Amino acid sequence: MTAPPERPGSLSLYAEFTALAPHVDEVADLVQELVADVRAEAGNVAFDAWVRAEQPHEFVVFETYRDRAAFEAHLASPHSVEFNRRLTPLVHGGGSRLTWLSAVSRTR
Repeated sequence: MTAPPERPGSLSLYAEFTALAPHVDEVADLVQELVADVRAEAGNVAFDAWVRAEQPHEFVVFETYRDRAAFEAHLASPHSVEFNRRLTPLVHGGGSRLTWLSAVSRTR
């Protein structure tokens, strides 16, 4: 996993993972279980899970956290630890690929 950027303020990212063919439904169930728990975290701003319309075995999760500490608390939470433990054998590459996002800003 790549580390979050060193900057103040909220952190946004998307996580992608591809379920192994026999485990698509199991991965979908795990993701659905995780959504409510993460949304209840004090530092979570957004947590939305999707599958690619053309490739329903490819999952994309968009996440925003209040700050780096909130993201680190998310990673350490029992529900996240358990999710990642259970997800590892069910997806290609053994886990999520994270892409950190920055807001588009214009200076004039």
